[in-house]
This record gives sequence, C-alpha cells and structure tokens, in this order.
Amino acid sequence: MQHQTIRGKILYTSRKPGREGQERGREHFAMTRHTDGKVTIRAQCEIDEPDPAVLRDAIYSLDENGRPMDLHLRLTVGDRFMGSGWFRFAEDFIECESYGPSIGRLSQKMPTGGFFDGFGTHPIIGDAYICRVMDVARGPHKRKLRIFLPSVDHRGATPPQIIESSITLEYVGEEETTTPAGTFACRRFRFLGEDGGMVSKDGEHPTYDMWVTADEHSLFVKGGVGGYMQTWYELVELER
Repeated sequence: MQHQTIRGKILYTSRKPGREGQERGREHFAMTRHTDGKVTIRAQCEIDEPDPAVLRDAIYSLDENGRPMDLHLRLTVGDRFMGSGWFRFAEDFIECESYGPSIGRLSQKMPTGGFFDGFGTHPIIGDAYICRVMDVARGPHKRKLRIFLPSVDHRGATPPQIIESSITLEYVGEEETTTPAGTFACRRFRFLGEDGGMVSKDGEHPTYDMWVTADEHSLFVKGGVGGYMQTWYELVELER
C-alpha cells in the first residue's frame, strides 16, 4: 500500500485522591497519511468514569494543507445511543447532518466567515493534532484559536451539532519524554481556560497540559488536566 498508517493506544487514568493510577478509559486510534498529503484519523474512545460511561467512534479527514474535510461521529452514553452525525467542511461554510433521540433529525449549514484554526473532535489524538496550527518557530507563546466543535460538553457527550468556540493555546517549548510506548522528542502545549473557551458543567475547565511528538504526525504522548478533574492520559502502545 502506498499510504502509511500508525496505530496506538492512549490510556486514561485518574489522579483523584484514593483513585491514583486507576484506569478510567482508553482510546484506540489509527492515523493514515496518504501520498497526496491528506490525513485520516480514526479513534474509538471509551470513558468508563465518571458515570455515565461514554463510547465514541470518530473518523476525521484533513486535506494536504491541514484543513478539515469531513468528520463522522457516533456516540453512546450510559450504553444508550446518544447520536450520530456527519460534517462536511467547504471553503466558506460547515454543514452537518445528525440525528439523536433528544434532538431528532438536525440539518445545519453554518457560514465560517473567514479563517478558522480547526475543528475540535474530542478524541485525545485530535487534541494533539490541532496543536499543529501553532507557529513553533516563534518560540514559547500563546494565542487564541478560533475553532468549531461538535459538542461543548468536555467529554463530547451530546448529540453532534456545529458550535463555534474559542480557546487559548500556549506553546511551552521542546522536551523529551518517555512513556510505556517509548521515548519521544516532544513539544509541550497547554490549553488554557482563561478566556472562557473551555467550559464544563462545573464551570471553567482547568488547564490541559500535553506533550506532542515533534514530527509530521503530531501524536499525543502524555498529558493531563488538574483542578477538579484530576485526569491523566498516556500513550502506552504504538505501531508504526
């Protein structure tokens, strides 16, 4: 085959007192890079804790310039069907066709009104990939990103629909880091809740720290969220 596919597994664990290191979910992903530069990211995410459990399947494709092309999502929450949706990204609009028991059939077409930085798909591997929009040649800095989302719930646990948001992303610098999957040259980033762009049912989302491979794949290596969430994510398997 002419395309290249990388596969891996990210383990979700807790850092809450009394639950330190306990598994709370997992994510199996595959990233396919084609010879024309287009990329497709597939992810199956299982969040066991807190209740209700979430199961998400996502297939996300980007063009040779890193711009979103299409996204397919399917969600179950509490082991019950929550919704499924298909998104298409055109030059000046995003369209969505979705269905869920709580919303019925939904058709959306939203003008983008110019440049936006990306689409937040909710899988952890996607969180890392969006960091590619930062100009690391500038050195450590931060800037506000204009993004669109299929859900503002911090677990993505609502029926898919188009929502515009903003979030501040900080580039911290380069660091080497080791996980059970190996040792990697990384770039460290932080998603910040300082501008209200990251929200949750409990209010402002705590800072989300992550280490991302410093190569063309921008793979998630490790990271976590502090505050009331106290969760940790780590790359534990990688097949190139």
